[in-house]
Amino acid sequence: MPLQKEKKTQVIASFQRSETDTGSTDVQIALLTSRIQQLTEHLRANKHDESCRRGLLSMVGQRRRMLTYLRKTDYQRYLAITERLNLRHK
Repeated sequence: MPLQKEKKTQVIASFQRSETDTGSTDVQIALLTSRIQQLTEHLRANKHDESCRRGLLSMVGQRRRMLTYLRKTDYQRYLAITERLNLRHK
C-alpha cells in the first residue's frame, strides 16, 4: 500500500529544504512517518496481517536509524522535525 501520489507530493513540498530537494533526511523521515501512520491504521482493522506488521516494524527501524543520524549531524534540525511530526525524542 504505497502512499497516494497527491499525499506524497504534499509531504515532500512541506518538508523539502530547497526547490529540487526530494531525498534529504527530513523528507525521508516525513515520508516514512506518513507511511507508518497509514500502516498502523490498516493493522488496527486487520489484526492478523503479519506481513504488513513485519513491513511496519522494518519502516519504524529505518526511521529510527535516520533520526539517530540526524541527531548526530544536525541537532537543531532533529529537534525541529521531531516537533513538526509529533515524535518522541530523547
